[in-house]
Amino acid sequence: MNTTPQTVSPDDSASATSADALGTSAAQARSAVLEELIRKDPGQFRVLTGDRPTGRLHLGHYFGTLHNRVRLQNLGVEMFVIIADYQVLTDRDVADNLTEHVEELVLDYLAIGVDPARTTIFTHSAVPALNQLMLPFLSLVSVAELNRNPTVKDEIAHSRQSAVSGLMFTYPVHQAADILFCKGNLVPVGQDQLPHLEITRTIARRFNDRYGNGTAVFPQPDALLSSAPLLLGTDGTKMSKSRGNAIVLAADADETARLVKGAKTDSERHITYDPVTRPEVSSLLLLTALCQNRTPQQVADDIGSAGAAALKKTVTEAVNEYLAPIRARRAEYAQDRTFLRQTLREGNERARAVADATLAEVRAAMNSHY
Repeated sequence: MNTTPQTVSPDDSASATSADALGTSAAQARSAVLEELIRKDPGQFRVLTGDRPTGRLHLGHYFGTLHNRVRLQNLGVEMFVIIADYQVLTDRDVADNLTEHVEELVLDYLAIGVDPARTTIFTHSAVPALNQLMLPFLSLVSVAELNRNPTVKDEIAHSRQSAVSGLMFTYPVHQAADILFCKGNLVPVGQDQLPHLEITRTIARRFNDRYGNGTAVFPQPDALLSSAPLLLGTDGTKMSKSRGNAIVLAADADETARLVKGAKTDSERHITYDPVTRPEVSSLLLLTALCQNRTPQQVADDIGSAGAAALKKTVTEAVNEYLAPIRARRAEYAQDRTFLRQTLREGNERARAVADATLAEVRAAMNSHY
């Protein structure tokens, strides 16, 4: 396999950028249509989404994806949330504290309002039939197609491992199995994840063409493109579990105040919302606005020339007020770890039943049901 980067001419690069823009524009237009369909008939959709258990969830996760999951659940969409424990191994040799991380994820889910009676929460490793779908799916994509996937390239570039594992290289096919095992037809994604979903659609289409005998065994899932804004970490870089620059959902009020107090701002006393020239200040304004259901400009106007200290006081109060009920529910659920494990066991059982039925259908379509 040739992993040497290919030289791209300026014309080729411009064409690729144009194609990406067109793809994003089409996805945005389709997402608007999907939102209207969800409002009219949420029961026609089944969503697959999830997280890797590599650490505690933070406000970037919450406003980026978690809040939207609860919204879709409450609208009546059938939800599957995967805790992708196997995928932890794609970029690290040892999965440290995995059991603890899995339980902390479940705790966060319950605290923010995910209802296990309406949303199936399960772990990747507990659903063998899901993982069995990998073999037929791998036969439907080429090495060249995986090589071209921009998300794979980015994951490889940021990998902790010196060599690229087969698990990392086939990551988009793993995600296809995650989505298609439950016949998910809607996947909330960011713009950077569109190439992964396109591979899932390709696999579904090729399986149907090759084995479906005129019927669609798998849906070709739609992307529900996220409009979530990017929140910077307290140091002005991307909010990250590993950088220690994020306000985690499990943080108490004092820890939140300490993190916000140390947040990076600038020397300009008058507070304005300008994401281009004042990204750190603007991110703090945005966080406050999200917590208060206002616009960042409104928050900035209220603070005016009171300076960074007033901004940080406003942020701290807004975040702590917003997170107070989530923290209270989290503390309550944390008292009963047995309930957390029961929630996961029941979710795993439901996911296994769905996966077993899908695998049986796949084997029948491939004439290997014996």
